[in-house]
Amino acid sequence: MVRAANMRPGRRVLPHSHEWCQLAYASEGVLAIYTDQGSWVVPPQRAVWIPQGTTHEVYSPHGSKWRAVHLDNDFAHSMPDTCCVISVSALLKEMLIHAATMPVEYDEEGADGRLMQVLMDQIRSARTVPLHLPMPQDQRLRRITECLINDPSEPRGLEELAGEAGASSRTLARLFSKELGMTFRQWRSQCRLMASMERLALGEPVTTVAIDLGYDSPSAFIAMFKRTLGKTPTAYFVGDMR
Repeated sequence: MVRAANMRPGRRVLPHSHEWCQLAYASEGVLAIYTDQGSWVVPPQRAVWIPQGTTHEVYSPHGSKWRAVHLDNDFAHSMPDTCCVISVSALLKEMLIHAATMPVEYDEEGADGRLMQVLMDQIRSARTVPLHLPMPQDQRLRRITECLINDPSEPRGLEELAGEAGASSRTLARLFSKELGMTFRQWRSQCRLMASMERLALGEPVTTVAIDLGYDSPSAFIAMFKRTLGKTPTAYFVGDMR
């Protein structure tokens, strides 16, 4: 089934979990999903896959038209066993919007049931997108990551930030690799990318976003964005609804 709701600006759904799997999507606006493992920020071209039993929090910073697909756990066998972001095609978007208007007890053998089968096929075949910001468990490392999340433009390097964490830069570098699977520089770049998604989706100029996030030039930010997501910011938000 597909549930629909309009989330007002600043609406936050406190941490909870479901006995079923869920695909969280906003046909308008931006959604942020948080778990103990990290965060996912998605514009209307993307959705977040949430496996059964995953404790998660949902946040809509500027309001959104929210759609939630509830799927039984048999469906999860063909999906990742952790949260991830998937691409939402123009076809899948329209199917999600239409499915939200169907009755909960729809005819599974009729037209509605056939549409839902195609919708599930579209979810299974959707490609995943690297819009995940992993979070550490180590408290020393967490002081560093929370500092950067609160201010993505923070210019200091790991050696300068190490004093706030109570550990040497060498220890922190090892923890970044061990817990998060990336270097400090890679994690900071991903943090800035995630911070940019919400603002770009709302139509803010690339130049403004780039400078606010601490990049020396818009071209440096665009290069990072394209290197990670395969497209420039303009192409990503305007032309990625194939």
